[in-house]
Amino acid sequence: MASVFEGLRIEAAELRVVSLPLITPFVVSNQTMTDKVFPLLILRGEGLEGYAEAVMDPFPDYLEETIPGALAFLSKLILPQIVGQRFASPADLTQLMAPWRGHRMSKAVVELAFWDLWCKALNIPLKSALGGVRDAVPVGVSIGIASIPETLDRIAVAQEAGYKRTKLKVKQGHDLKLLEAVRKDFPDIKLTVDANTAYGLVDLPILRAMDDFHLDYIEQPLAVDDIHDHAIVQREIKTAICLDESIRTAADCRKALANEAGRVINIKVGRVGGYAASRAIHDISEAFGAPVWCGGMLESGIGRAHNIHLASLPNFTKPGDTSSSSRYFKRDIINEPLEASDGMMAVPQHGAGIGVSIDWDYLETVTDLTERFSA
Repeated sequence: MASVFEGLRIEAAELRVVSLPLITPFVVSNQTMTDKVFPLLILRGEGLEGYAEAVMDPFPDYLEETIPGALAFLSKLILPQIVGQRFASPADLTQLMAPWRGHRMSKAVVELAFWDLWCKALNIPLKSALGGVRDAVPVGVSIGIASIPETLDRIAVAQEAGYKRTKLKVKQGHDLKLLEAVRKDFPDIKLTVDANTAYGLVDLPILRAMDDFHLDYIEQPLAVDDIHDHAIVQREIKTAICLDESIRTAADCRKALANEAGRVINIKVGRVGGYAASRAIHDISEAFGAPVWCGGMLESGIGRAHNIHLASLPNFTKPGDTSSSSRYFKRDIINEPLEASDGMMAVPQHGAGIGVSIDWDYLETVTDLTERFSA
């Protein structure tokens, strides 16, 4: 194998579409998911493999990117460009993709797979390459929209498991009564809500009323592209706003915090385009005194492992969404179980890179499409 200091050659790539059944349908303000469908990318070089999963949905519900668009972007443009090429570092690969507009989730899956490959070539954990400082990270649960009794039951199970934070999905008409019931039964838990852009300025009285429930933050109450109105709402309520969909770049983060549109930032590595952007947003938030946490997109064990390594950086001081895989999937596509213990998730250490390996036999049974690229 060539010295990694000479760069790492991508000799082949494999792009799959995986459909992983969920144990329980996951309901948010604008969709219901019964399966987690995602592109899985494997990069091969120097006798090693790097893994990553993309987080766009089949349809443009979370953000504009979709799986069909990602497959076209990756298979027709990016993967033919990089297979057969040698890259001196992950930064070089990121720079190659920079001229293409948007497609941050698609770019992220390429960058992340190369980071895993790169760290395996260096024989170090991904955490070390990113600048992580923890061997375990605090995690919470995200509870989809359900009836109030069912939600209370799910919270009780999460509390019994020791999770550090409970996040409730809310929408218009499914908010204040829910919070009243939860606070009645669970007066002291760390509680947040996630609106997934369901509200507008007309709903300011509802958002102001949420102050009474002592929430740690209200996540993304308003539109994806509306920093201005988030700033208006933040001035009118005591509870911190956490921005998710609004933050696509480091510049978005700087402008939002400078305009006091929120006090907490959710970093999703796929949403912002990879680790380079994630670390920049982490550092900018720290400079503004704003804590960050690692959001989740119902990832399989591959994406979950990437998230855990990222969340080991120092300013990830709020519990993330990376709860146990067994809450979502009867069987995962990796061999090593990623399970939280007393609200803490250990950084995977089963080898270099992301520290997990693929269960190839099971992966074959849940793969809907495979495309291969070679030099």
